Amino acid sequence: MENLARLLFFVGLMFMLIAAGLYLLSRFHLPLGRLPGDIRIEGENFTFYFPLATSLLLSILLTLLLNGIARLKK
Repeated sequence: MENLARLLFFVGLMFMLIAAGLYLLSRFHLPLGRLPGDIRIEGENFTFYFPLATSLLLSILLTLLLNGIARLKK
């Protein structure tokens, strides 16, 4: 039970850090979500939005960050 509590604590902490990072990024007016390569289709009654380029960029940055942390722990 203690392991589950610890896991949930760290997952919650990660979500809080991600939310804080996104909030700070929005304060600096970075174009995340409006990059070239993000797909947006607007019709009369619907809007389809898929942030492909933003997802790829964030994935690369998080991979580099987590690999760096893992190497520091060794």
